[in-house]
Amino acid sequence: MEMSATGTAKVDLDALMASFNERINLLRNLTLVRSGGSHVGELKSLDTALSTAEHHLRVIKAFMKREAESLAKVQVLVELSSQQTAKLQQICSNLPARLPGNEMHVEPAVASSTSNPQKANNSTAVPAKTAPPKEKRGKEPPPRWYVSVDELSSLSSYMRGRLTLEKLNTAIDEMATFATGNAKLLTAPRQKLGEEGWNRVLELRDIAIAENVKGKHFFLESDLKGEVLKLDHTGKAVLTVLRHLGRINEIRCGRNRVFSINRN
Repeated sequence: MEMSATGTAKVDLDALMASFNERINLLRNLTLVRSGGSHVGELKSLDTALSTAEHHLRVIKAFMKREAESLAKVQVLVELSSQQTAKLQQICSNLPARLPGNEMHVEPAVASSTSNPQKANNSTAVPAKTAPPKEKRGKEPPPRWYVSVDELSSLSSYMRGRLTLEKLNTAIDEMATFATGNAKLLTAPRQKLGEEGWNRVLELRDIAIAENVKGKHFFLESDLKGEVLKLDHTGKAVLTVLRHLGRINEIRCGRNRVFSINRN
């Protein structure tokens, strides 16, 4: 009987210890859960920061989408700008070294001021607004049909030789100057011309009424006293090229070799 009571007591003690240990584990878990409540504020802050980051990410994605859509427009603008730049470069390369100005109007003004210094002084002292001089009806200035880069490149090497675009277009300016001088001489008053000048006018009149010259600006071979156009190898080569490009026509009027200037 004594042994049975001892065994029963041992079993009850083991059960009690097991129950005690189970209660201790439960209390420990409850303590851990309760202590985790102190981190709720930190978790809320973390959630707020995460929401803000997600909002910024959505804004960035929308911005990138807009930029991607506008990129196509930018590429079109860049292409149009490149085409415009190429066109301007082509225009610039075809421009002569100097463009025609109003030199035909400036010369009479200078002549009048030098012939009457008192009038020139008065005009200097009291500036007045004056209208630009009008050209006489039917007296248009000589045409200046300049040579382009493509035209110069189209010439054969033996015809082009060492001629440059600047020389050809300078020659066109000189042709206009020669023709202007002849036109002024034809309209000059008889009393202002000497014997030699009058003989020159008579000669020009006969040329001006020739069938292939009438109504056109022209100059003679004897007028070739310019920087480029003169009676040398270069001047003759320039005339050959300009005649080939349709800028001038060559006519033989009596003993004179005449060049009429064509329009574009």
